[in-house]
Formats: sequence, structure tokens, C-alpha cells
Amino acid sequence: MSGVRMDHYLEVDFKGFQKFVDELGGVDITTHRSIKDTGSHLSLSAGKHTLKGEQALALVRTRHGVGDGSDLGRIQLQQTFIKALIHRAESIGVVSNPARAYELADTATKTVSADSGLASADKLLGLAKDLKGISPDHMNMITLPVSYDAQDPGRVLPLTKASHQVWQALRDDHPIPKSATDNSVAARTDSPVTAGT
Repeated sequence: MSGVRMDHYLEVDFKGFQKFVDELGGVDITTHRSIKDTGSHLSLSAGKHTLKGEQALALVRTRHGVGDGSDLGRIQLQQTFIKALIHRAESIGVVSNPARAYELADTATKTVSADSGLASADKLLGLAKDLKGISPDHMNMITLPVSYDAQDPGRVLPLTKASHQVWQALRDDHPIPKSATDNSVAARTDSPVTAGT
């Protein structure tokens, strides 16, 4: 669909996700309003929180307590959580503390599946060093521009022209034009969570 080569991938299951978050000592987020989702068993008041593994998993699985209750809101929570995870790794000095970095990389190799290019603690550490200096504040995450399917409102369809703009920008290593996401239904959902406290 994208025409963009994916050089590497990481895949984490629920149990591994919880273990990795616990190994980091939790992840800090701020909720701008309370979130209650009986489906994911998440109940958070508005304010600052340090989420440990089980609560963090509930947050990234939540969808009924945010936005319009669709997966689009859940995607935004997951994107925010990734930034919070990177903030946490920076705040505890993972890259500047080789022993701690190796410990976390070793945990990651036991909790994630990866392609052969990332499937060892040393290779994950190499990736972390390559990414050093890229702050979460300078990361832009987007959701592919979509509209709800008129035939099935439980589905979304890519906005053809806007999606092409996204993929072309990525192929050319250029910033994604803001206009590409303006008409997406995903852009209409504000995340009730920000990274950090």
C-alpha cells in the first residue's frame, strides 16, 4: 500500500508490553479529563499519572472511553504512549548508562519479536544509539488520512489523494504536508492524554 520498504520491525505481545513498562519503572502521562473504559478496565481521573504495566496496557487498549469510541482514538493514545515511553527512557538515562541500557535491551529481546536485524540486545542498543538525540517533542506521528465507509461505519477507507501525499513524502524523506491530514476523520479526534507529567 505504501511502496515504502520496511527495513525493521518490532512486535510486542501484551505480557511483554507490561513487563517492559514495569522494567522502566512506569511511564508518565497526563490526562486532561477522566477516562473510564469497562472494556479495557481503565479508570483514570484527570491529572498526572505514572502507569505501571497493567494500567499502561489498559490505556493503549482503550477506545470506548475516548473520542468517538473507534480505533482512531485508540491509535492516538498509542502514539502518545510511545512518546511517553521514550520520554521515560530519556529521563532515566538509558542511553547514557550502558549497564541500564543493556539490561533494558536484554529484557526487550525476551519480550518482543523482531526481524533478524534487531533480534539481539546489541542490535537493539545500536538502534537506540542511532536514535539518540531525537526527542519525542520532535517526533510527528500521524494516522493515515481516512474517512468512514458509507457502507459500513465500523470501517474506514483511505482518502486516496491525501494518502498518496503521505506515502510520497515518506518515500522522498520530506515532511508530510499538513494539508494531507486536514480532511481525515482521524484529525477530528483530540487525544485526552499527553506524554509526561
